[in-house]
Amino acid sequence: MAGQLIPITLTVNGTTCRSEVPPHLTLLEFLRDTLNLTGSKRCCGEGECGACTAIMNGEAVNTCLILAAEADGSDLITVEGLSAMPYGARLQQTFLDQGAVQCGFCTPGMVVAAQYLLMNNPDPTPDEIREGLSGNLCRCTGYARIVEAVMGAAGDE
Repeated sequence: MAGQLIPITLTVNGTTCRSEVPPHLTLLEFLRDTLNLTGSKRCCGEGECGACTAIMNGEAVNTCLILAAEADGSDLITVEGLSAMPYGARLQQTFLDQGAVQCGFCTPGMVVAAQYLLMNNPDPTPDEIREGLSGNLCRCTGYARIVEAVMGAAGDE
């Protein structure tokens, strides 16, 4: 049915959001265009680059692959809400300190993926970091500084 809207309620960065969305709207589009949370980047649209990574119900997800209606009832953390999470502010600072940010396009998704990694493995090895970030592509760096930044943020939080 064209024009039909689906009511959704979800918690985004600690705030309850209610809306009505078309069936085809992706979670990424909802975040960017409805909630004006533009940290998640629109890039590949196929779940290959990780630029739109968020944490949904405790799992790292590519928001370009999820319909907004599918997120109904979910708890979502985007890069905008990361500083309130364990490791979040420290990750953001170590990315800056280590020079892991170049053009910055991949950085939000990379930092969110690193947050998810550290939530599940607070003391990862460099190989575990590379594996944990393997779904996030950066076209500007050689990843060494990104791994160093995550290592710098790891440890007791």
